[in-house]
Amino acid sequence: MKTFKMYYKLFFFLFTAFLINVNTSLSQNDPVTEAFSKSLKNEAIPDYTQAIKDIREVYLADSYEMNLRLGWLYYKSENYNESMNYYQKAIDLMPYSIEAKLGYNLPASAANLWDKVIENYDKILLQDPQNTFVNYQLGNIYYYRQEYSKASSLFEKVVNLYPFGYDALLMYAWTNYQLGLYREAKILFNKVLMQSPGDASALEGLGLIK
Repeated sequence: MKTFKMYYKLFFFLFTAFLINVNTSLSQNDPVTEAFSKSLKNEAIPDYTQAIKDIREVYLADSYEMNLRLGWLYYKSENYNESMNYYQKAIDLMPYSIEAKLGYNLPASAANLWDKVIENYDKILLQDPQNTFVNYQLGNIYYYRQEYSKASSLFEKVVNLYPFGYDALLMYAWTNYQLGLYREAKILFNKVLMQSPGDASALEGLGLIK
């Protein structure tokens, strides 16, 4: 019985090793995997035209990964319309994908399509209300649009989650200043100085309050 168990374990081990080797071999010879490998190498050069061509040679319209990859490569090559086109295809294939929506916002921002950027950020926040990156970025958009009340609620959320985070603290301070909430702004600017002594922006804000 012990001998049988020993041979069974040995057989199972060898069979498992065989399957791993077969799967590794198959993945190495898979044309899609090879295309992605070539594309990454060409991107690193950088040769975005060839990197795009590598993917397009094996392109499948229903592949989320290929559409996402092409969206990125067209963005890097500054073809923003094509980039948004492929990112949108990725979103259509996987509507809950946050990475595809964030990807779409790269070319949309570069093309100054801020309403589309806001739309995507709003969709992300419906899925992930506590997403600090999106809350912060959306807050910046509203701040520079001088929509300070909207910006304030977004920066406040980030500061509540990360009370000593430099970027959100500074922007929340400036937003409070713009809203005429000088006492709150002063407290926040001083908090910025606690972690960034001599910070020019914080000192500027405090100087305006005085």
